[in-house]
Amino acid sequence: MADSEIAIPFGVEEIKTLIPHRYPFLFVDRIVSYTPGESIVGIKNISYSDPVLQGHFPGNPVMPGVLQIEAMAQTSAVYGRLTEPETTSCLLTEVRSARFRRTVVPGDVMTLELTLQNRRKNFFWFNGRVLVADQVAGQVEFSAKLD
Repeated sequence: MADSEIAIPFGVEEIKTLIPHRYPFLFVDRIVSYTPGESIVGIKNISYSDPVLQGHFPGNPVMPGVLQIEAMAQTSAVYGRLTEPETTSCLLTEVRSARFRRTVVPGDVMTLELTLQNRRKNFFWFNGRVLVADQVAGQVEFSAKLD
């Protein structure tokens, strides 16, 4: 599916045509911006009903940092599929650094901002940020590989 076939912004049904993830392990609800060769921005709404939060600090659920990274990795997979429509998958290959600066809780809306830093053949390197209410909640440098 070429990027010209999907109008930006788009929602979860279009995302499901691009990546194999499904509920409850789909961590991108919308794509609000895509600039080929530069960046992509996704949105994830955090809800009390998200199964991944049920057992994580019962009574005080938080979105685990590793799942914030997964949300950014899934957003990078959407970027990869929009950039190279003939690929079948995009896999997280390296996390260089990760920092978590704010707790993400149910009711929050995570804005997933990814900036492409480098690309060689089928490898992409990204700087990613999770924003909640315009505050940085997490940052990560990572790479992903298209297959």
